[in-house]
Amino acid sequence: MSELNPERARQAIVEHTRRLAASAAAAGPEAAVPTASKWTVSDLVSHMGQTQNWVAEIIERRISDPTQLPMEMAVFPTDPREWQAWLSQSAQRVANACSDDALGAPVFNPAGDGRSGTRFWLTSMVNEAVVHGFDAANAAEQAADIDADIAAALISNHLAMLTSPTWEMQRSESAHAIRGTGQTLQWVATDVTDDTGAWFVERRPDGAAWSPGARQADVTVTGPARSLLLALTRRLPLSDGAAAGISIDGDTDLAQHWLDNTAHISG
Repeated sequence: MSELNPERARQAIVEHTRRLAASAAAAGPEAAVPTASKWTVSDLVSHMGQTQNWVAEIIERRISDPTQLPMEMAVFPTDPREWQAWLSQSAQRVANACSDDALGAPVFNPAGDGRSGTRFWLTSMVNEAVVHGFDAANAAEQAADIDADIAAALISNHLAMLTSPTWEMQRSESAHAIRGTGQTLQWVATDVTDDTGAWFVERRPDGAAWSPGARQADVTVTGPARSLLLALTRRLPLSDGAAAGISIDGDTDLAQHWLDNTAHISG
């Protein structure tokens, strides 16, 4: 699985959280978040800062037992004038927690895959900052840039989560829905030139599986890595994909079924 260089990931957390804070200020606390329909901007900021502080504590304390996870969340400042400083602090805290020394430390990995706990959390925190940064920008009617290498790494992380043992245990309805009898899907990024820019998914009777690289598939979705990430995280409908440079070759219903049944819980 392709992963971002740790320093690149830490920088992305800080930078995309900064952008989220700026977009939140522009939108206002009571603004709706169209791409996370149950949330206001205030909810989005609260979720972002509290999640970053919560994860930082897990890594700082080297928590490896899930029964020992923190029970209390950071206090959310209700005054929007304090949000920028609060988010800056939370982003820097979790980036610092994911230090080189912590990367191999015994830390709980909720995915139950082969990554160390800190590497799992590092990528997850990039995903939170990038995807929710897009949500905030959308609420403020602003553009949101996502570099191709970051988007590609987050697509790999997304598929790793959907095919992880934890997804089967905690989201059994989704895991069952994306099983199949050999149906295949492929996502290909036009702005990433090596195998890290192609993702092949096979829906097997015992569960979905993915691997990097391009192969013949029942449906191939092609476009910039940013657009593919936003489609996979249900921020960009496939029906609007043409405007974002997405093309679909093959069974469109198969691709839509995958998206309809792979939503994460939050947002």
